[in-house]
Amino acid sequence: SLVSTAVDPRLLEILVCPLCKGPLVYRKEAGELVCKADRLAYPIKDGIPVMLEDDARKLDPAEEVAG
Repeated sequence: SLVSTAVDPRLLEILVCPLCKGPLVYRKEAGELVCKADRLAYPIKDGIPVMLEDDARKLDPAEEVAG
């Protein structure tokens, strides 16, 4: 059986950045949720967003976030 990495759209609607409570951009191809304000990318593991600052990836200064 195929492991789904898709995130429930209803979950995406209510999730916010744990630091600034701002909106997140879902990057399906990268499998992460990005906060543009804090420039952090939260990983999605097995379809479950990991909303921990310690696990977040800091965006490269040149990295542009669409959305």
